[in-house]
Amino acid sequence: MGKSITNKEQQVSYMKQRLSMFLEVLDTIEPENTELEDIDRLIAMVDDLDDKMKQFQSRPSEDQ
Repeated sequence: MGKSITNKEQQVSYMKQRLSMFLEVLDTIEPENTELEDIDRLIAMVDDLDDKMKQFQSRPSEDQ
């Protein structure tokens, strides 16, 4: 496992990258061909983003 990100700028950058990946996946989905597994993957990605945001919020910042 990698080192925890405690710098707020790095945390924001990380979240932007993850959100960008999510948007790319969302853009590639064709509604008429979308299956339940695809939607489950999107939900899992949103849950992961939410979990990471909560982790970042609970970590002490090295900027403080």
